[in-house]
Amino acid sequence: MIADKKADLAGPGIGNYADLEKVLPSDYESLLSPRDTQRAVYAVKGYIEQNLCKQLHLMMVQVPLIVSAESGVNDMLDRDGSRTPIQFHIPNDRNVHPVDAQVVQAATKWKRMALREFDMKPSEGILTDMRAVRKDYFLDHDHSAYVDQWDWEQAIHETDRNLDYLKATVRKIWKVITGAERHVQKLFPSLKDPRYPNLPEEIRFIHAEEILDLYPELPRKQRETLLVQKYPAVFIIGIGWPLKDGYPHEMRAADYDDWATETQSESGARMHGLNGDILVWNPVTRRRHELMSGGIRVDATSLRTQLEMSGQLDFLRFPYHQAILNGTIPLSIGGGIGQSRTQMLLLHKAHLGEVSVTVWPEILKEISSKKHIYVLE
Repeated sequence: MIADKKADLAGPGIGNYADLEKVLPSDYESLLSPRDTQRAVYAVKGYIEQNLCKQLHLMMVQVPLIVSAESGVNDMLDRDGSRTPIQFHIPNDRNVHPVDAQVVQAATKWKRMALREFDMKPSEGILTDMRAVRKDYFLDHDHSAYVDQWDWEQAIHETDRNLDYLKATVRKIWKVITGAERHVQKLFPSLKDPRYPNLPEEIRFIHAEEILDLYPELPRKQRETLLVQKYPAVFIIGIGWPLKDGYPHEMRAADYDDWATETQSESGARMHGLNGDILVWNPVTRRRHELMSGGIRVDATSLRTQLEMSGQLDFLRFPYHQAILNGTIPLSIGGGIGQSRTQMLLLHKAHLGEVSVTVWPEILKEISSKKHIYVLE
């Protein structure tokens, strides 16, 4: 069982198509036509962008698809080196002034630098319509090589680096997501279906250590699955710090979310971490469904601690990391809300490919079509 836990740390997804075929629902019929699906996708997108800006005092800004390799601002996603970005050489003027570039995996670190560029003061921030490529995912019904996110970042005061501020921010985001659900159902009444209950108005907060106490013998995804069956919308706090069984709830990169700062649970127990994930129960796929990952970002102290724990102190040479150490970029809170993930959930779809266009292996398309799931191409 411990080996199962270890294997479960880094990898989302199911792992093979025989298992995926068993997982995909066999009684699925889309509630919307392909044309209405596109209309609904943009209704959700517009509502969420407008209201995230309103709730969190954000402004929409442009975001890069590619960054220079030497900048150190690309997102490594975890700390074991298993997910590497696509890198390519731009010879430019016959290699006199070349650029080595990477396709972003997420804009997490870039956003924090952008707060300085756009002169954001505490409680102000930015929202991006981010696109990325993550080539090392197993492609299943809710993981794609093509990633679209509402990547957001808000400047904060030093005194805001606490669980109360994190929870208050998550509640505002949850208000936007549930509001988007009501909004799209008004436009498309067929989405009101008794098989698929609406999201709860309130989101529940629970620490990763507390989840381990509930299900000590189970690997992470099984713990999460049981949890969201009991509480259909949760924010799991403290993802990245080793729990009492010696393993983190899930691997997290060492240089953006703060998972090392010591905190206390509501009962007064010693915990760690100012970050987390929004997870919900998806009544269509009958599985756990992740919507957002994020939290309060590292300061100089937690950055050093986390890089040392991860064996990555050499990262301190990068401009991004130097900016944190020297205090030349704002303290911040931020996250990435999956666009296709959220649209898939609110439109009661069984597959990401029904709301976004990307590449899928033929075997996945064949399995899906047998179950009346038709991906866009």
